Amino acid sequence: MAERFLVTGATGKTGVYVVRQLLERGAPVRALVHRADARSSELAAAGAEVVVADMLDLAAVGAAARDVTAAYFTYPIIPGLLGATAIFAQAAAESGVGAVVNMSQISARRDAASNAARQHWLAERVLDWSPVAVTHLRPTFFAEWLITFYQADGTLPLPFGDGRHAPIAAEDQARVITAILRDPVPHAGKVYRLFGPQEMNHHEIAAEMSAALGREVRYVPVSLDTFSEQLRDRGFGEHIIQHLRAVAVDYRNGVFAGTNDVVRTIGGSEPLSVREFVTRNMQHYDDRSTVDVR
Repeated sequence: MAERFLVTGATGKTGVYVVRQLLERGAPVRALVHRADARSSELAAAGAEVVVADMLDLAAVGAAARDVTAAYFTYPIIPGLLGATAIFAQAAAESGVGAVVNMSQISARRDAASNAARQHWLAERVLDWSPVAVTHLRPTFFAEWLITFYQADGTLPLPFGDGRHAPIAAEDQARVITAILRDPVPHAGKVYRLFGPQEMNHHEIAAEMSAALGREVRYVPVSLDTFSEQLRDRGFGEHIIQHLRAVAVDYRNGVFAGTNDVVRTIGGSEPLSVREFVTRNMQHYDDRSTVDVR
């Protein structure tokens, strides 16, 4: 079978970079999206085969998986993950997909307080039971959170106390995903935790953001209840609010902490620092109307 890659969530934070990085290497890419829009049109213009499909539709996912050698599976933090995973695993098995890279999360575990994190752990097990070789990725908080939760008044109101993590950009995660898709055998059955280059607390993160933006950014610790109300005011659903409350506690307890060299050794480059990430994404801090809060 000729090489062809399937990327689900292809207009999402990691998916869009995976599609572009594969295309840059001359690889045929089928980009699965949940709706056609300007973002999917850009991927088509770049050379991707764009397929619109519901991830809970077995026939549609099966058609998208046909003649695919390796696939990237990701699903947003909304209800339906376990159903989507089972459907994807069945479609991949029926279509003879050789390898899957699965986007999980660092808080995924059997006894997680977050419903979504616990479902991610179960989704990993579903994929492990399938005949398709799978690699699980468990990233810490994305650097993109520093866009999503940045306020126009220059604050980061978050319930993370003095916890620490090493923010990792979606672009760097995509380098790892792309490398594994192109050479999956050494990574089959592995679980990789993904981190940025430097572990920091949010006061230190705010200082790096200040240096990049040339204006003061302040971390403002808030309570879980205040955070939840802020999320509701911004239109977040109850599923993700329950998740974010629970992982905030995980964060304080060190679950998201750590560093390693996975991005460099597998992805082939050093991960972006917070200052580099903010500098690259300056437009999002100047125009808050562009921010996708989901």
